This record gives sequence, structure tokens and C-alpha cells, in this order.
Amino acid sequence: MRLRLTRRQFECTVTSALIFLLAVFAPHIVFAFEGETLEYAVKAAYLYKLGGFVEWPASAFASSNSPITLCVVGEDPFDGILDKAVEGQHIGDHPIAVRRLKSVTHESGCQILYVGAADPRQVAQVLDVVHGSSVLTVTDTPEDSETGGVVHFVIKDNRVRFDINDQAAAENGLVISSKLLSLAMSVKPRA
Repeated sequence: MRLRLTRRQFECTVTSALIFLLAVFAPHIVFAFEGETLEYAVKAAYLYKLGGFVEWPASAFASSNSPITLCVVGEDPFDGILDKAVEGQHIGDHPIAVRRLKSVTHESGCQILYVGAADPRQVAQVLDVVHGSSVLTVTDTPEDSETGGVVHFVIKDNRVRFDINDQAAAENGLVISSKLLSLAMSVKPRA
């Protein structure tokens, strides 16, 4: 007897497998990179993979196959790694495009925004500008994750991990998959 899966069941199975593989192997891509380069290679992989577990409102895109724009504002620690990681990648029907910005506005057209600033005050200023827009904000300050971004990268036991602020996601009109929430080190729940 053959087991037949609906398209939705198949997609859920594949998504679950990808989450598992990302959680297990992304922190261990040691052989291709070293030191800080490894850290940012893992973060680059996380940046675009996170988007696969986020639901944006339809108004976030001009059309059903518009690109998901992954913006980097402030310091760019990726040194080309991010561009290589997303080359040819899609999230659903959306190709991924990378843009680097000196500053950001409420209408910058970013669906994913990596804020590369060491100063928490600069991070807070950028997050204030995009607050309430349909943007998955990702921060990377050495301080705690209370900057107000949706995702905050954390180094724990020499591994790249992340915290999620689901309340910030809700305020930006985003829905984070329960599968992704289960992989976070900590989750600030919706109010």
C-alpha cells in the first residue's frame, strides 16, 4: 500500500526536515570557514532560511512572485557571504534579493532587515523607524535581545543560536511558524 500525501502535507514534511537540518547542521559548517567568517556564514544561512518560516501580509509584496528583499543596514560583516548564500534561492514563489542600505525608512521595501550595528542605541533607532511595517528585523548586538527586533542572534557554546520576540513580530504584522519558535533559545510571547 502506497502512502499518498497531499501537497500541503508534503510541504509540511519537507519544511520540518529543513528546520531540523538547519538546526543541527548550520552551526557546524566548520570545514568551509573559520573563526568570525564561520559565524557570519552561519548567520547568512539563517537569515534567508528564517524567511521560510514567516508569514507576511499580502500587502508586503507588489505581486505573488515579487522578490523578498533582504536588506543589510549599518555595518555589513558578511563580506559577500550573504550574496553567495542566497544566490538562486527562493522562499516559496519569491526569489531573494539582497540590498545594502546606509539608512532605512518605513518604505524601504525590505521584508527581512539585518541591523548590523554594534551600538544598541543605533539598533533601537533603526527598529523604531520600521516598527509597524511588515519587516522581519534581525539584530546582532553583543548585548541582550531586548533591542526590540524580531530575531536576535546569540552565540551560545560556540554556536549561533537565536531568540525570538513574537510580540515584535505581531506588531509588524508577521506570523512566525511554531516550528521556528520551538527552535529559539527563548521566545517573548505575544501579549
